[in-house]
Order: sequence, then structure tokens, then C-alpha cells
Amino acid sequence: MHPGMMYWWKARQMAANGCGSGWGAEACGPGGGGGRGHDDERQASSDGDDGGFGGGAFGVRRPLRFLAYKLELDERQVGELARILDELKTERAQAEVDRRRTLSAFADAVGASAFDGARAKEGADLRVASAERLRDAVTKALGRIHALLDDDQRQRLAYLIRTGTLVI
Repeated sequence: MHPGMMYWWKARQMAANGCGSGWGAEACGPGGGGGRGHDDERQASSDGDDGGFGGGAFGVRRPLRFLAYKLELDERQVGELARILDELKTERAQAEVDRRRTLSAFADAVGASAFDGARAKEGADLRVASAERLRDAVTKALGRIHALLDDDQRQRLAYLIRTGTLVI
């Protein structure tokens, strides 16, 4: 490969990865200035269509670190918040499984030679039940988080939610 081509190829790869224009550790990667994963707000929100607090890439470690930093949580609060987020993550995962089952039921209903209304209703009922369980889990988690925080921390959390930095 021509040396000029190598420069162009590496620059394109770095741009695609969100790195800066320079090469080396200072431009990309952990501790670098322009690497992936350094935008706290992006780490705390979810990329899923539910806009949620635990779907998609929203695990427990990064949002926990983000919230611990932004809300200035003590060790006790961090431990309890980790439990709350873990339970919410489990509920979100179950909702995703239910979503796939719903889609399968809808596909089965329209895939047969005659429309299967009972199968479609079964899928729709599963979707509603899953949404209700998720609603209850999010409401319960918010109540537990509210009880865990002091007034100043609650105000900061409300600000993060209101501005869209943290999506629930």
C-alpha cells in the first residue's frame, strides 16, 4: 500500500471511532482526550427505543459511576443505588424478552393462511402486561432513589432528568 494511503486509512479509522485528529494515546483511548466513552451524558442515557433507564447499553457500572459523581453520593448511597439499578436492569431485560415474544406472536398471526386474531390478541396482551410491569418497576425504583437522596441530590437528579442528560 502506498504510504499516503496508510495515512488516509488510519485517519478515517480514527474519525470513525470518534478519536481526535492526532495519533497515539493522547488522541484516543482510555485517558485520551477524544476517545469513545468519555462523554458522561451519553454513557448515562440509553440508545434503545424505550428511552429507558436500563435498556440497550445501559448497564449498572457506568450509570452508577456517573450518578455517584454528579450527585456526590457517599458509599452507602452508592451501594443501595447499585442494587436499585440492578433490579431495574433485570426488569428491562425481561421487557425486551417480552417484546420479542410479542413480535413473534404478531408474525405468527399474520403468517398463517388466515389471520389468527387470538394469537394477535395474545401478543398485544403480553405487550400491555410487560409495559405495566416495567412502569411499576420504574416507579418503584424512582421512589427508592428519592428516599435514598437528600434534598440537594434530588434537585440535581431532577435537573439531569429534566434536561435529558439522564433518560428514564
